[in-house]
Amino acid sequence: MIFGQFERMVAFRYLRARRAEGFVSVIAIFSLLGIMLGVATLIIVMSVMNGFRIEFVNHILGIEGHLSVLSAKGPLADFDALDKRIRAIPGVVAARPQVQGQVLASTNSGSTGVLVRGMRADDIAAQPLLAGAVDPAALAQFKDDGVIVGVRLAQRLGVAAGGNITIVSPNGNATAFGTMPRIKTYKIVGVFDLGMYQYDNNMIMMPLAAAQLFFNTGTGVTSVEIFAKDPDNLDAVRAALGELIGPSARIVDWRQTQASYINAIEIERNVMFLILTLIILVAAFNIISGMIMMVKDKGHDIAILRTMGATRGMILRIFILSGASIGVVGTFLGFVIGTEFALHIESIRQFVQDIVGVNLFSAEIYFFTRIPAQVYASDVVTVVAMAFALSFLATLYPSWRAARLDPVEALRYE
Repeated sequence: MIFGQFERMVAFRYLRARRAEGFVSVIAIFSLLGIMLGVATLIIVMSVMNGFRIEFVNHILGIEGHLSVLSAKGPLADFDALDKRIRAIPGVVAARPQVQGQVLASTNSGSTGVLVRGMRADDIAAQPLLAGAVDPAALAQFKDDGVIVGVRLAQRLGVAAGGNITIVSPNGNATAFGTMPRIKTYKIVGVFDLGMYQYDNNMIMMPLAAAQLFFNTGTGVTSVEIFAKDPDNLDAVRAALGELIGPSARIVDWRQTQASYINAIEIERNVMFLILTLIILVAAFNIISGMIMMVKDKGHDIAILRTMGATRGMILRIFILSGASIGVVGTFLGFVIGTEFALHIESIRQFVQDIVGVNLFSAEIYFFTRIPAQVYASDVVTVVAMAFALSFLATLYPSWRAARLDPVEALRYE
């Protein structure tokens, strides 16, 4: 639709309401603010939901591995030979043995249940997320009875690097007096900070040999974690792995173990998109109501324009341009505000938190220590296009009414 100079001049003149038309102008302003807030809020929420999913998946895949081989009965024996055969499968990047178990960790300041993960120092160094969360000096001492604990767990138990932590396993040794729990004290050689509450608050990393001894697995391990080239397409790797290990072990991939979290994020993202779209829809209805009032108020002007030679198409374009301008300006402002807010949301959160003195993003609830946000161009284009479309559609009926106005009838009652 091409707008001539005459249509643009009249349309923008109508947007600058006189004092007698102030109410129409107020509706236009609130319509603009509604579209601006709706677009900005949608961009911010979609970016934060994208950030949550990316951070969650990256942390999970950086710690848990893409596939896990678990023994159906007892520890996995001869894991070095199994490791070599697994690495030979096309699409497999790495395979790392582990010993895991739930224990009670205690210090002089308290005790709590934690997950102990027995790993080799080389495997920790090979995982970028884990290696980046551990001090290299601590990793050099990660042997014998030295352990590395999560930063929040260390704070909760009141210990630090150089201190001691006692670990108690309920699966103890059978004696003449019954089953006695295994108890051993380890030296804390360092702490790790992964940025995920569930790990920083509940996990201890122990040398693989020490974990085998403590959990009495002999030379075996409880699982072998496998990392693939493409974590989103694991079917071929899983099928080949199933043929390799047979029925003696079971295979679990991250899509199964973390399905509830991923599905929850996707559902919340879609629901929030639908709910917040209503803000833009309400603003579009405000445009309709404001333009209907404008058409009624400008009936005399429309009649004069028609008698001076203005066609119905020109009147239609004048009012479409008047109403669409509100949507265009509101969408542009919402795009700028929403994008800038999403890109600097963590800094804004810290600023507001310092002013009000309240923790606005609790790691205990959200699992992360910072607000993640990722702005996708596709999401921004979708939101902007939807706002433009709703704003344009909102102008059609009032503009059609204005174009259909009979100049004789309009002037008769003036």
